[in-house]
Amino acid sequence: MTPLPTPGRIIVLNGAPRSGKSSIARVVQASFDGVWMTLGVDGYMAATPAALQPGLGLRPGGERPDLEPLVAVWYAALYGSIAAHSRLGLNVVADVGHHDAYSPPLGILPDCARRLAGLPVLFVGVRCSIEAIMERRNRGEAGRDGRYAVGSKGDPVPAPVRAWQEAVHRPGVYDLEVDTSCVSAADCAAVIRAKLAEPLTSSTAFEWLAAGLPEHFAP
Repeated sequence: MTPLPTPGRIIVLNGAPRSGKSSIARVVQASFDGVWMTLGVDGYMAATPAALQPGLGLRPGGERPDLEPLVAVWYAALYGSIAAHSRLGLNVVADVGHHDAYSPPLGILPDCARRLAGLPVLFVGVRCSIEAIMERRNRGEAGRDGRYAVGSKGDPVPAPVRAWQEAVHRPGVYDLEVDTSCVSAADCAAVIRAKLAEPLTSSTAFEWLAAGLPEHFAP
């Protein structure tokens, strides 16, 4: 019988849109040792029918209850794919924007954590100041093509941006946190690389989330 490969490492980057997750993922894929596959919200949205957009990118607020049952299924499928890649020996860096501000809450993050049980997961909170996020939105391609809300004199920080900032880091349980408003994507990746080099611990953020006990976790 062919022995099973050693599971690949998994990095889950969680943060608001335009917080810098994709930039960090690109650095990881380009510079870390081994084969790193990028999976996440953007790729999944690209595979989602136009009629069901924004798909996994559904923002906080409960404005599309018709999509919410599918969002839970899509996240289950995404994390099932992440698990399958890891079990075949492939490393994965995934960029996501978890929140539970649906109508009602769906408990998606604990379910996703359970789907990666037994696999080496590093859950990274990607923080970014709202000022930096608005600057990126207002000057970037995202602002010009209308995909993301941008600021104006009357509404410098649109409500969807504030909602993401308030919801995406709840409950805020991570193995590691980085802040892209303070350091570059390359520097963030270097911190993640150093964390991966540490011995694996018996207690990780995803284990506590899966158990429904995030308040008791200390990285």
